[in-house]
Amino acid sequence: MLGYLGFIFPSSSSARTTDHVQFDLTTAYAPKKPVVRQPKPPSVPIPMELVMTILESAYENESIHAYNALLKNCALVSKDWSYVAQKLLFRHVTLTTQTAYIAFREAVDRATLRGRSLGDAVVRMNVVLDQNQPYRLSHRSFARAVSLCPNLYELSVAIYGEGAPGLDIVGAPDASRMKRSAPSFDQTTLSILRSGPQISALQFCNWTDDSSSLLQLLDVWSSLSALDISGTTPRLDKDTVEPFPCALRELRMNFQASPSIEFMSWLLHNSTGSLRVLDLAREPSPDMLEYLVSEHGTALESLTMPSCGTHEGAAAVRKCEALRELKLESAWASPLVYKSLPPGLQHLAFGVDSDTALLPVIQAIQGSDDLRAVTMHVWHGGEKHPQLAKVITTCARKGVQLKVTKDISAFRELTRGDPVPAATYPRTRSLNNLLYMASRAATTS
Repeated sequence: MLGYLGFIFPSSSSARTTDHVQFDLTTAYAPKKPVVRQPKPPSVPIPMELVMTILESAYENESIHAYNALLKNCALVSKDWSYVAQKLLFRHVTLTTQTAYIAFREAVDRATLRGRSLGDAVVRMNVVLDQNQPYRLSHRSFARAVSLCPNLYELSVAIYGEGAPGLDIVGAPDASRMKRSAPSFDQTTLSILRSGPQISALQFCNWTDDSSSLLQLLDVWSSLSALDISGTTPRLDKDTVEPFPCALRELRMNFQASPSIEFMSWLLHNSTGSLRVLDLAREPSPDMLEYLVSEHGTALESLTMPSCGTHEGAAAVRKCEALRELKLESAWASPLVYKSLPPGLQHLAFGVDSDTALLPVIQAIQGSDDLRAVTMHVWHGGEKHPQLAKVITTCARKGVQLKVTKDISAFRELTRGDPVPAATYPRTRSLNNLLYMASRAATTS
């Protein structure tokens, strides 16, 4: 019996046996099947022409800063994309320091094919000459940068004078900023500028006590058709005899004090019949407004004023019979302005607050057959105006495009396009305009 159950109760007298078991960790688990990698299909690169077309199309839908940020990101995709994105980025260049100029000079080196390509791509350039900066952009470096861009169309120059030690306060009033001194352009700088491209549009902002800098730059280029000047009020030198030779198509002014009629007569001597766009950021004196309208009103197509609340202002608008765009930033305008708008008006821009008289505006929209767009700046309770909804529905019924903003900067950007000839209003910032600038600059150079 015991023997029968020996496999359960082993005998103590039986010899114990020990089995040594070894594990091979490399074969403890069944080997996995080898992964067979399928060959990748040959990649088909996107044609660079298509990439450029896509990136260019984003120009009209983004602000300048957002568009440049997009291009910078695209430049990191690949070597091919980098070249395309950089060429688009170089269409609009900003230089504020000597360090930026050195980097720009190396990038557009005319001795290399890539440098010539990037330099030829520059259509717009913004330059800041600030005497307060420790490593400021020098006048001659500014001139050399311009000379490296043969297709430059528009140049923007801002000059800031040097404040006294300890008195350079950020946000100081404009009047005190314009008392700061800054040197004029020397003859070497002016000679370098004359040897460069013949630009078509100039923006000049002067925050110094030197009123001669503008006249120096105007003497360099005889090809200007668009001029935007602000800051210190310019004055004619005693030796200035010959009138400004350019026939301007558009003029924008924003001075702390209105320039003299003598200066305006000198500046616009050759612009009679050619001036189409007049943008007055500050309220002109009655005499100045009368002079501008009597001499140039018949050819004006676009007029911008901060306000038009007087009978004289309304009479001035009536004299502009060819007007196709009227922009008034103030929320108050004389009802007579809207009752006598030119029949061919295409764009009307104005401000709206809680007290704005909108009934004349509504009647003007209803009675116009050529009006294409209305732009409103709503502020100071204007969003609660009882007749605002009527303006919106009237525009919808007439098929008039309506844009509304609460930001004055956005209002100005919406109503101020590129400095190129316009067939219709409002003018816009578009890719076609940019291509026109590039082709026009290339033809001029």
